[in-house]
Amino acid sequence: QSVEEKCIFCKIVRKEDSKTVIEFESENIVIFKDIKPATEFHFLAVPKKHIKNCKELTQDDKPLLDEMKESLEKILTEKGIDVAKEGLLGFHWPPFNSVKHLHMHGMGPRSRMGFFGRLIFKPNNQWFCTTDHVFE
Repeated sequence: QSVEEKCIFCKIVRKEDSKTVIEFESENIVIFKDIKPATEFHFLAVPKKHIKNCKELTQDDKPLLDEMKESLEKILTEKGIDVAKEGLLGFHWPPFNSVKHLHMHGMGPRSRMGFFGRLIFKPNNQWFCTTDHVFE
């Protein structure tokens, strides 16, 4: 089996996982709820193209990341989250990503995150980086 055939996020993209509800879909990405939410609203934006992780990104991928970020911000805003104050968007940095398919976390409200969530999703440390930090 190829990486794409085994990858759970590729299966979700192909709509082969009946347990996952796709909240948003475009030509390039899908967004669905995280199965282990760190707070009330926790979504994952996943590119339809299999990209292993942040380290494989190039400047050519910036429009894709912008679409992922903007789409997550829109969903969080629709859920009543003030993204600037209570939202958090970013990536787990390899090797601290559990699924080997690029996925951007979008979540809120931050104030309702528990201790473990605040630790795992602490911005810009060795294991989690915000979207703005990826291309720095």
